[in-house]
Amino acid sequence: MKKFRKVLDGLTTSSPGGGTMGSPSCGSAAGTPTTAAPTPKEIDVQETLVSENFQLCKTVRHGFPYQPTALAFDPVQKILAIGSRSGGVRILGRPGVDCFCQHESGAAVLQLQFLINEGALVTACADDTLHLWNLRQRRPAILHSLKFNRERITFCHLPFQSKWLYVGTERGNTHIVNIESFILSGYVIMWNKAIELATKTHPGPVVHLSDSPKDEGKLLVGFESGTIVQWDLRVKKADFRIYYDEAIHSVSWHHEGKQFMCSHSDGSLTLWNLRNTSKPIQVTFPHGKIQKDGRKESCKPILKVDYKTSRNSEPFIIFSGGLSYDKAGRRPTLTIMHGKAITVLEMDYPIVEFMTLCETPYNNEVQDPYAVVVLLEKDLIVVDLTQSNFPVFENPYPMDIHESPVTCTAYFADCPPDIIPVLYSIGAKHKKTGYSQKEWPVSGGMWTLGSHTYPEIIITGHADGSIKFWDASAITLQMLYKLKTSKVFEKPKPNEGRAAELVDDDPFAVQMVSWCPQSRIFCVVGISSHIILYRFSKYDANTQIVSLEVRLQCDPEDVISPSENENNPCFSEPHSGSHSPQPHHQHPVSPGGGTPESFKDSTPCLKVKDRVVRVPPGYQAELVIQLPWIDGEPPQQISSLDINSAYGLLAFGNCNGLAVVDYLQKTILLCMSTLDLYGAADPYQRLTRSPRRNRQSTSGLTELSDNQQSVDMERSKSPTSGYASRRAMLQQLHGVTMYSHDEHHTATPYCWSDRESRENSFSRSRSSSVSSIDRDTKEAITTLQFGESFGRKSDTLPTPCLWVGTSLGVIILIPMSIPTDQEERMEEPVTIGPCGAVLMLKGSVLRFGFLDCMGAHIQSPYEVWRDLNAPEDPDRPRKRKLVHYSPSSSQDTCGEGHLAIVCSERQAKVFLMPSQSCLFVHNITESSFVLRADVVSVWNSVCLACFCANGHVMTLSLPSLRPLMDVNYLPLTDMRIARTFCFTNGGQALYLSSPTEIQRITYSQEMYDNLQEMLGELFTPTETPEAQNRGFLKGFFGGNAHTFDREELFGEAAAGKASRSLAQHIPGQGGVEGMKVAASGAVGELARARIALDERGQRLGELEERTALMMTSAESFSKHAHELMLKCKDKKWYQF
Repeated sequence: MKKFRKVLDGLTTSSPGGGTMGSPSCGSAAGTPTTAAPTPKEIDVQETLVSENFQLCKTVRHGFPYQPTALAFDPVQKILAIGSRSGGVRILGRPGVDCFCQHESGAAVLQLQFLINEGALVTACADDTLHLWNLRQRRPAILHSLKFNRERITFCHLPFQSKWLYVGTERGNTHIVNIESFILSGYVIMWNKAIELATKTHPGPVVHLSDSPKDEGKLLVGFESGTIVQWDLRVKKADFRIYYDEAIHSVSWHHEGKQFMCSHSDGSLTLWNLRNTSKPIQVTFPHGKIQKDGRKESCKPILKVDYKTSRNSEPFIIFSGGLSYDKAGRRPTLTIMHGKAITVLEMDYPIVEFMTLCETPYNNEVQDPYAVVVLLEKDLIVVDLTQSNFPVFENPYPMDIHESPVTCTAYFADCPPDIIPVLYSIGAKHKKTGYSQKEWPVSGGMWTLGSHTYPEIIITGHADGSIKFWDASAITLQMLYKLKTSKVFEKPKPNEGRAAELVDDDPFAVQMVSWCPQSRIFCVVGISSHIILYRFSKYDANTQIVSLEVRLQCDPEDVISPSENENNPCFSEPHSGSHSPQPHHQHPVSPGGGTPESFKDSTPCLKVKDRVVRVPPGYQAELVIQLPWIDGEPPQQISSLDINSAYGLLAFGNCNGLAVVDYLQKTILLCMSTLDLYGAADPYQRLTRSPRRNRQSTSGLTELSDNQQSVDMERSKSPTSGYASRRAMLQQLHGVTMYSHDEHHTATPYCWSDRESRENSFSRSRSSSVSSIDRDTKEAITTLQFGESFGRKSDTLPTPCLWVGTSLGVIILIPMSIPTDQEERMEEPVTIGPCGAVLMLKGSVLRFGFLDCMGAHIQSPYEVWRDLNAPEDPDRPRKRKLVHYSPSSSQDTCGEGHLAIVCSERQAKVFLMPSQSCLFVHNITESSFVLRADVVSVWNSVCLACFCANGHVMTLSLPSLRPLMDVNYLPLTDMRIARTFCFTNGGQALYLSSPTEIQRITYSQEMYDNLQEMLGELFTPTETPEAQNRGFLKGFFGGNAHTFDREELFGEAAAGKASRSLAQHIPGQGGVEGMKVAASGAVGELARARIALDERGQRLGELEERTALMMTSAESFSKHAHELMLKCKDKKWYQF
């Protein structure tokens, strides 16, 4: 615990290093103050945060696994695993049980194999490495790895209750791995031994391995070319060989082990009987019809087939693919053949893998399938096989985050407790129906609500204009409510209107959101330069949406740009330069949206519905603000927004200027260029320059293409060459053209990605962003914040103010006068005074925050929510109830004023208001720049959290700006992370780790310590189902499956050691000790109790055996004694 004291003189206080880079460190940049500050007093802020309070780690990942590649299911534990192309593995159980693992190599996962009911998983990756994961701990770890050096892995198979894993390779060989030691056995099935010696061609890679249900000592090996071999593991020779003309994709056994089915590349299914393997007993083309000329239609390959028997009905034959080629435009299908009925299920995305879920884990019993898990490229569905219409189950996981590409995110922790139930009740009315009535079949693991939980909400904005509210409490994610902003507008006709010219495909795309949970006021900024204000109501209503047009457009000849020769501001005499600012013409708009006569031809990008519409309960649009086209030029995208429910005001800005709207009276209070905001207090010398007219770049939310990312990221790491990349990133991040006075102006043009992938980008680039910045260097409004503050040094009481931050590092305070009485507020105009203080710091301003003089966070004032559509109650009239956090409440202890925290992309400063003295300054980064910053509460205190473009996550103490944490966490690989990264209270943050997944992280040591309790258990001790009694005849005639000893064949004693150069064993991080440590939780307690019970039973059994032995011994002694008595009975004493 450390105390920071600083004596303020109110006039000339400066901080170390504050004058570097030619920027002022303190005070007002507007010239000589007119009055002196109040009497200086000593500030005493007791800071409680230390470095030990911070620890950065990932908590949970939500959404659909991006680019999935593999699927596995444990039928006893009932958990599901999904592998991805980037080396990730998601393990899912009952809702709340959701775990993400990542291979360090990043190699794609080719195949997954559960050790059924053992709490372990084998992954085979594209770098030819096998990994064994321990799932008996809440955070799975790798126990062993085995790297193949000379052969490439193509297929793996692990028989149930076996410790020997069969591994097929690209060369056609089959190796055997001991799962316990992860060492290769010396037993190898070489491809040239498996096929006949007379065969001249190589059979191709191994595409299938499975043991015969009738005899575990027989291994079926399928080669890509169409060759199938059944290998007798005991005698080391082939029982039979099948040579088929068509390539094989998959093989599936009948449970009796007498037949198997193959799927082929020509869209056919072949059924083979082991009695006669010379030809298939059946060849079918399920989707191939006979044409008029008698030939079969050519069909696509059937990539996988499952042949499952049912006790009470005909067998199920389930396969993917096989459609005829001539049916263009057909969607991917899953076909279910049940008896004579054929059902074709069309999917929205290509099928990656599917798996049939059966009642038994034994492959030699009747399977009784009850569901099919289908893994698609962008979705996961489960089909109910127990009902004739095959309905799908309702997915309890948030797999539809990417239903439309995510364009922005917002994260709110510690929300009002009533907001989540209210949103859920409204959203539940619009849920889809027609799902299966049965419970979700993936029900494994255990999860309980932890003790360290509080209401959390995540908001995602999407390219189609939709907004989704998610309940994110207790590190879970559940959809609450969906809002469609496009319903506010008329449907644009194809290739018609201004929207079509500005944004081709997604005119409603959400660029930014602002939400006040207390008042439930919600604001949405769209890419078509529009803002929609929503109010929440539990009742439906008939409403007419009010529309306002705001002209934040400046004439091309009046664009004010910094001097090319004088990029640094002049601080000595800020308004005495030879180049005076040119007058900037504004065009005010009447409240009804009317325009002057000369501007009637200007139109906004979208047309708002101008009729009375019926709106359902939930968020209802009240006001739409649009920036229209002017003289053929599109409006610049909105770069900043803030709304305050207590004031009833909304402020927004772009690279042209600032506008303030009174949304209660539906009037425009202020519409002014950035230059005019300064008045006579402009800190820069400027000259008038007329740039080239160019069309607006609409790539504000696009992603960088794959080959461009690495180049840009390398440049952003370099302090000398990173400027072009930085400007390009800021252009995409804010959607505006910006200029910062601490940058060079040499840049090469960049081209943004085209529409190669819809999930990464949703607007086409029209021009080079960087070149447009160089030509059009305007000062953008980058951040806004309403709050109670002191607009001028002479102020003695706080008043409503608007803090304005610009891309040139300038902070402008605008004081306002707002009527306090409710009736006056609706009738009297809000007056905005001339600009007050002008402060400066390096880099574009990102965030404001306010503390009182004791270091406590000052929240913005807000209005308590009231339902305007509720029935009138004469006893309780609806009045506005405002909540204020005034900084003057602590005047008695520390004098008047409050502390203002300002963070830019380069540095952070703390000012004392109203004296405007700079107390502390900290240069956050020189070689990179800050992308996101926020004042957040953690450990019952506050700090400044920053995320930099070089991947560093930092926290700084407040108000002293002392570094507390600096972790090189995440290299910024694409714009998605920069656009979606956001901090929240409680030491949490999130970002979009892929187009389909949200990654949540924590930087709080407290949450890090409690994370183990919050995560779900993947493994629960479960009895393995007993195998069915096969009966005497089946056991007699069905072979000797139960007498097969793999250890005897594959162990080192019989098979010897494998070549060391063939594969390399790599010990994992978990190790065997990790398994023992993992058993210390609740699962471990159950396991120990079970072991103790077994040991007690064993001891009781041993006692029973000893008792039986004693009884036998006593009976034997009694018998011998009786025989001796009979022998000696008639003898006299002298005969002995």
